[in-house]
Amino acid sequence: MSDNQLMDVIERYLNGEMSQEERMRFELLRKENNDVDQRVAEHQQFTGLLKQYAERVELENRLNAIHQEIDVHTLKENLMVHPAWIVQLWRNHHSKISVAASVALFVVVSVMYLTGSFNNNNSKYVELSNKIDKLNHSNESIKSSINDIKRSTHIDKYTGTGSGFAITSGGLIATNYHVVQGADSVYVQNADGRSFKAKVLSSDPQNDIAILKIVDNSFEGLGTIPYTIRRGESDLAESISTYGYPDGKPAYHNGYLSSNSGLKGDSLRYQISIPINYGNSGGPLWDSKGNVIGITDSKQAQAEGEHFAIKSRYLLDAIRNIPADSLDEKVVLNKKNTLSHLSDVQRVKKEKNYVFMVKVYAN
Repeated sequence: MSDNQLMDVIERYLNGEMSQEERMRFELLRKENNDVDQRVAEHQQFTGLLKQYAERVELENRLNAIHQEIDVHTLKENLMVHPAWIVQLWRNHHSKISVAASVALFVVVSVMYLTGSFNNNNSKYVELSNKIDKLNHSNESIKSSINDIKRSTHIDKYTGTGSGFAITSGGLIATNYHVVQGADSVYVQNADGRSFKAKVLSSDPQNDIAILKIVDNSFEGLGTIPYTIRRGESDLAESISTYGYPDGKPAYHNGYLSSNSGLKGDSLRYQISIPINYGNSGGPLWDSKGNVIGITDSKQAQAEGEHFAIKSRYLLDAIRNIPADSLDEKVVLNKKNTLSHLSDVQRVKKEKNYVFMVKVYAN
């Protein structure tokens, strides 16, 4: 019996196409002939791998089709107004995606048959396993991309929020360390509602400061930062203001500096009269001229009326200590304040464009 004839018999046997008498004779042959029995086992294993591979090819094609049909920039507008848009996309196109996957599967099987893959089982097992492994990595990459799209368009829910503010026009953002501690991924959302993927570039847990960097391809820069970061100590009763995202909503508050130290003489912080709530953490504390004098910090609030901000000189130290190998270029801070001559209303209109809601995702 030739190899091709034997393969035909094995396929009929595995597909249940034999009569009871033929099946009994073939099973007797398997018991008597180890080579035939091994060929049956190998073919069964090979068809199992092929089925698994086909299922993964189908999944990849479905994910690719969905991924390619999603226009991220359109989603950012449409999804927030029409949350059922993504459902409608699937309803309108799932049949096309299924057909495309079926065609791809047919092509894969046909090519393998014509190139003799079915008759060279042993030599193809390793190659097929490698392809399946690569497909696994590809699927994970596609899944990650879809998660990025979901997060940048507010489809899924973040697990925590805070505030942050720009320290360079290229996308370096200052916030509190406790805001991003334990995060799997971080996004920052600007005053227009656009979200950008970010990463924790550097952190100073002892002083509760973290520096983020926007790493989103759609980010085009911020222009010149209109404020400076003040190193010197501020004075008691000095007028101050904040802008941040308590409860995920933008809010401006003003007040005065009530103490040059925090709880129990803590020299790291100012005590301020402005209420700092959940979501405010990591936002900027400005003086009356629009200079940054601190980072608002809700973590230390222990009683009503006691609110705090980390002094800006510790932020400057954290910026100076960013590892050089994590930077594409040297950090250059703005040294000219263009807000000092503006009214409060005019100043906030400019300041808000440099303050972000920090959205944290953790499993």
